[in-house]
Amino acid sequence: MASSDPTRRRFLSLAAGLPAAAVAAAVLAGCASNDPLAAQARAGDNKNYVAGDGSVTEYAKDQRKPPVAFTGTLYDGTKVDSASFAGHVTVLNFWFAACAPCRVEAPSLKALHDEFASQGVGFYGVNLRDEQGTAQAFEQNFGITYPSFNDQDGKVLLAVSGMVPPGAVPTTLVLDKQGRVSARILGELDKGTLKALIQSAAAE
Repeated sequence: MASSDPTRRRFLSLAAGLPAAAVAAAVLAGCASNDPLAAQARAGDNKNYVAGDGSVTEYAKDQRKPPVAFTGTLYDGTKVDSASFAGHVTVLNFWFAACAPCRVEAPSLKALHDEFASQGVGFYGVNLRDEQGTAQAFEQNFGITYPSFNDQDGKVLLAVSGMVPPGAVPTTLVLDKQGRVSARILGELDKGTLKALIQSAAAE
């Protein structure tokens, strides 16, 4: 995914040239297919969240900011220092349960986590609003097995200030093996796009 530009910015393209309806149908397979909030996201109502513009930014290695630095608390009480991310690619997905596009993209995140787990790619959710019970119900509903930070105090969000606009949920960051942001997706992600960004970071 090399480019002569230090920063590449492009809008999410529809996978394999499929019409929007076909892509949405593929993403919404399984439990998301009958989800009323997922349906709301498809309708474009943008209720209860600030919608990202769907853009993807990939940062050249010499243009990346220093490694993210924070200590966050998972819902089970475990403290995680971002210094532990060093040496492998990490995906941070900012979400909350009532965010409609978060529900749409949840099956894709689960599938990518399952695919890349054996390669050492770390996945973490960063939940900005929910109490533990609400977050766990979401994770059980969508079969999410990777952990989420309880970021109601905004510590993780503050650590990536400038990369994740306040209230722009979902946002997904890919961190390189040094813990630097190598790519960002604002808004609902496309599975194929995120997969390519992970592979690009892992190949460095």
